[in-house]
Amino acid sequence: MLKPHSTPQSLAYVDGELVAISEAKISILDWGFLHSDATYDVSHVWQGRFFCLDEHIDRYYAGMEKLRLSIPYTKAQLAKLLLNMVAQSGLRHAYVEMITTRGQPSPGSRDPRTCTNQFFAFVVPFVWIIPPEEGLHIAISKQQRIPSASVDPTIKNYHWLDLVMGQFDAYDRGAQSAALVDENGNIKEGPGFNIFIIKGNQLFTTNTGVLQGITRKIVMQLAQKLALEAPHALNTKVVLGEISADAFRHADEAFATSTAGGIMAITQVDDSVIGTGRIGPLTTQLKEAYWAMHTQSKYSLEVPYPK
Repeated sequence: MLKPHSTPQSLAYVDGELVAISEAKISILDWGFLHSDATYDVSHVWQGRFFCLDEHIDRYYAGMEKLRLSIPYTKAQLAKLLLNMVAQSGLRHAYVEMITTRGQPSPGSRDPRTCTNQFFAFVVPFVWIIPPEEGLHIAISKQQRIPSASVDPTIKNYHWLDLVMGQFDAYDRGAQSAALVDENGNIKEGPGFNIFIIKGNQLFTTNTGVLQGITRKIVMQLAQKLALEAPHALNTKVVLGEISADAFRHADEAFATSTAGGIMAITQVDDSVIGTGRIGPLTTQLKEAYWAMHTQSKYSLEVPYPK
C-alpha cells in the first residue's frame, strides 16, 4: 500500500498492489493487448464524491458475464478497492477505470479457457473533453460503426478502430469529433459518447447499436422530470429510435453524453450550425440538473480521504 501523498497523483492497481501509474505494466502477451479481449468501465469523481459508482460496477460485471470473464472480487469488495485507490491518490476530480483482460493462455494454446483473467484499475485527473462553456463541432463520418451482431455495443470494449478512423475523418474536415453511422446512414454514436437531438421540444436518441450509457440514462430521467415540472418546455416522452443524418443537421439543439464530460452541447454538425450556434436552453437546463446530482447522496458516494 502506498502512503498517502500531500500532492495528488495518478495511481494504478496492478497485481494486487497500488503503484504510481508510471510503474503500471501489462504483459505484452496478454490477450487484452494482443486481441482487444477485454472489458472495462469508467466512473468519475467530482468534488471528492464518486458519481453513480454502483451503476458503473453493475455494467462492468454484466459485461464480464457476457464475455465469460471474472475477477476475484465481489461488487462490494470492488467498490471498496476503488474508493481506497482514489483516497490514496488524493485526487478530488478524477476518472477511475476498471479493466478485466482475458490474460494469457497456456503456452502454445489458443484456447481462451486456459487463460487466467487479469484485473487492473487506475485513477487519473479529470480532464474536460471540451471546456463546459463551449460546444462541439461534429462531422458525420462515412465510417460505419461495428455492427452489433459482430460486437455487442452494450459491453464496453476496446474495439475502437472504427471510432478512431471516424475521428481522423472528422479532423480532416475541420471538426472536433465524429458521429458514426450504420449501413443505412443513421446516426449511431461517437468516440466514447451517445448523441441526443432536440426538435420541437422533443428529445430523440438512438436506441440500437450503441452503448447504453449511464449518463444517457440519467439524461432521459432528467428530461422526464423536467417535463413534469415545466410541461411547455419539453415533452415527457423521449423518443428512442433512428436519427437520420438530415435530422441531426437540422436539430433545434443537440448534445453528447459521456462520463467524460457529462452533457456536452453540439453546436455544429458538418457545415450546419445547430440552433443559434450556442448552448441551447434545454441543453443548459439538463446540464445544470446533471451536475447538481453530483452532491446528492442518492447518486454519489463520499471518498474516505486520509485525514
